[in-house]
Amino acid sequence: MQISGKFNVALNRLDNYAEGADGMALGRMSIDKEFFGELAAISKGEMLSALTPTKGSAGYVAIEQVTGSLCGKSGSFVLQHFGLMDRGYDQLILEVVPDSATGELEGLKGCMKIRIEEAEQHFYDFDFHLPGLTNLSEQDEAEADQEAKA
Repeated sequence: MQISGKFNVALNRLDNYAEGADGMALGRMSIDKEFFGELAAISKGEMLSALTPTKGSAGYVAIEQVTGSLCGKSGSFVLQHFGLMDRGYDQLILEVVPDSATGELEGLKGCMKIRIEEAEQHFYDFDFHLPGLTNLSEQDEAEADQEAKA
């Protein structure tokens, strides 16, 4: 199943354990998000980053725990981020950590894409599988087929 929506994000600098050398800038930040739409949730996490001296080249990793509801099912799950920028070319992977989902979200698997559009608006596209949750369009089609047979 795939859903899309908007989210707000706040990043705040945290104290570093490791300091960069030879032109590298290492960073550590807190992540606070609020998701809207069929994913109605908040998340908290941490990000580690490395900015190279080359413009447009950097990397980051992050972990965030998302708590709220997904398509009306409540619980939490953890997203793991892996991001690279290679002179402006972006690669970003966000995946649900296996067996991290709780409550009615237990068994959740999936990956998320992030889009940043006009005026720094953030959007998510979440492609996921949750046992027991059917795609609404598939469910509507099945109901229409049953009505047609009656």
